[in-house]
Amino acid sequence: MSGVFIVLTLQKKESFSDKLTMNARIRMYSLIMKELPLLDFKTILDVGVTADKEMISSNYFEKMYPYPERITALSDQDASWMQKEYKELKFVKENALSMSQKDNSFDFVFSSAVIEHVGSRKNQEKFIKECFRVSKKYVCITTPNRWFPIELHTVLPFFHWLPPQYNRKVLKILKREFFSKEENLNLLDKKSIKKILKNNNINNYKIKGIRLLGFTSNLILIIEK
Repeated sequence: MSGVFIVLTLQKKESFSDKLTMNARIRMYSLIMKELPLLDFKTILDVGVTADKEMISSNYFEKMYPYPERITALSDQDASWMQKEYKELKFVKENALSMSQKDNSFDFVFSSAVIEHVGSRKNQEKFIKECFRVSKKYVCITTPNRWFPIELHTVLPFFHWLPPQYNRKVLKILKREFFSKEENLNLLDKKSIKKILKNNNINNYKIKGIRLLGFTSNLILIIEK
């Protein structure tokens, strides 16, 4: 998850890309509010918060959710400052792939734009399994859609549609070394998400999306236990 912080630092505060990202995240939050009784949840785990304080799009759930005292924010980065910023919020520093929380600990487990940065498909599968394990009622995971024409991390068009091994070679040639590594960026689409869920016998779910320029830019996975 530490790669998330590096991704954010590549943006400038209140830059066009930061504002575009925040706009998308506001729309995702609104969609989640329509799909789930978000304000009724008493215990919430936000998996993969960032230590970044500058970007307007960072930790948007905490900025928008009216009851921070219900939130436990988890990250492998030191985001302990959030406990002062958001009254009564609890911060836990640990790896999302092996969380210490007990089974069925939280009414709602949320994670935004983290799963594409945890590495291999095996790690992504473990990430979903851990979120599912500690959830009592719902899991919600958002991620960029691989089939959006512009890859939002590199801001390059179409190359990410190539098979991953060829896309990574292109990124190296174009001096995008960081994003050429699977452990830093591994994009998903509906098909790959469904395969992960099938492998883990998770059947009660839906995948929503938000659109930009006529294409689905972000996917929102909602699982009900």
